[in-house]
This record gives sequence, structure tokens and C-alpha cells, in this order.
Amino acid sequence: MRKTLILLTFRVIDVGSEWRTFSNEKAGTDPSRVGGPENPLLNGSDLTTIIGGGRGDAAFDEFGVAKYQNRRAISSADRALMNAFKEINQMADRINLPKTIVDRANNLFKMVHDGKNLKGRSNDAIASACLYIACRQEGVPRTFKEICAVSKISKKEIGRCFKLILKALDTSVELITTGDFMSRFCSNLGLPNSVQKAATAIARAAVDLDIVPGRSPISVAAAAIYMASQASEVKRSQKEIGDVAGVADVTIRQSYKLMYPRAEELFPKDFKFFTPIEQLPLA
Repeated sequence: MRKTLILLTFRVIDVGSEWRTFSNEKAGTDPSRVGGPENPLLNGSDLTTIIGGGRGDAAFDEFGVAKYQNRRAISSADRALMNAFKEINQMADRINLPKTIVDRANNLFKMVHDGKNLKGRSNDAIASACLYIACRQEGVPRTFKEICAVSKISKKEIGRCFKLILKALDTSVELITTGDFMSRFCSNLGLPNSVQKAATAIARAAVDLDIVPGRSPISVAAAAIYMASQASEVKRSQKEIGDVAGVADVTIRQSYKLMYPRAEELFPKDFKFFTPIEQLPLA
């Protein structure tokens, strides 16, 4: 006679709804779950219980004051973290940064805050520097000027905090290259793909040939865009490029002067010139 083994399982925790919901109800909120998730970056201060308003005489004392009141027991440390996370999120929203970068910036700020490594520095400055580092570490770098534009802090102070955080956390960031900014700068300038491709090749060749020693990748990228656009039908001025790249006109001019004498070596072989090299601006 064959015996059948029946396994019985019991669910210890009910993960179903705490409320009954009906399809014909058009309430703006979904009562199927209660409360928001815990924030692992906070020390439990985000988990609170809200006591509903009482009704009837039993809910009030003889002076008419509610007997049971909500008390927000959030520590000063968690309040500082919450304010910093809010600031990071707002800055990221202004320059359309994804959530992965926001999460990394929040974690960096949490580590700095817990380690008490940057005493005396404002939380806004630290938050701005953490967002800059997060962008670099996630492979979508932004310039100091771009972070400064959405922050309340000066470019100089963000730069100081950036160096202090790297030292305090014993971390590093990838070196930025001209290619990290080329696509975004050309797109913001409304330049066609042919000009972007030429500018990328020009900047790479200038670095490989050691024509622009000591120049920042941003200034080299800006000068390469200027050279490529001037040789094309869609020209952009140094001021227009400087406004997008966040560098001064004179900075672009200095890099361009170094690159101009060897322009013939820098342009890709398949580039179609609208303006010949001999007619390009000298500066």
C-alpha cells in the first residue's frame, strides 16, 4: 500500500494588508500598508507613531488640552542627516542626476558625519562635495562650477571639502578625461555629431602628443570644441563654450593657442572642413 506524505507549512508572519480595501473606493492614498520604510542611514528616528485626535470628554483634561500628544523624538544628529539628505536630493534634481548618485552621496555624507572628520565645516559644503565625489565615482562627473551653480556654497569651499573628504575616508576618484564632458558640452551647445566626433579626436590627440601639458581636461575639451566648431559650418564663440563648460574665455584661448600650430595633426582625417585650417582664428 502506497503512503502519501503531506507537508504542511505555516506562515508565521502575515504579509497581507492591515486594512480591507475595495475597488470602488477612490481614496487618494493606499491603506494596504501602514507607514514608510525605515531609512538605514538614520538611527531609527524616522520611525514614529502618530496618535489620532481624540474625541469626547475622555480625550481632554480639565483645561481642554489633549491628554495624548505626538512627540517628535528626533535626535539632533539625525536631524542634521535628514537636512543634508534633503539638500543633496534637491541639488541632484536641479541637474538631473539619477538616484544611484544621490544614494552614493548620502552614504558618503553619513560616513563623514559619523566619523566627525570635518569639524568646523558646514553641512551644506560637505553635502555639495559628497555629491561631486559621487558623480566622479559613478562615472558621470560634473564640474565644480556645475555643483556650485545648484549649491549655496562657493566653488573654493567645495574644493576644500572635496580634498578633506578623500583624505578622511581614504578613498579616491577616477581621473577625469576630456571625453567625460565632450558629449554633454556639445549637446548643450547644439553642435552636430560630426563636430563632437572631431572635437573628441582633437582633444585626445592634443593630450597624446603632449601639446597641452598642465592644462585641465575641461579647458582642453573646451578648446577642442572651439577649434572643431570654427572649422565647421556651426560655429560657437569662446564665450558660448565657456558659459557651458564653466571656464573663462582666457582659459580656452590659452589652450587653443597651444593647439593651433599643430591643428593639422589634430583633426581626424575624415573631417569635412567648411573653413580651412589656414583660415581658423589665431586665438
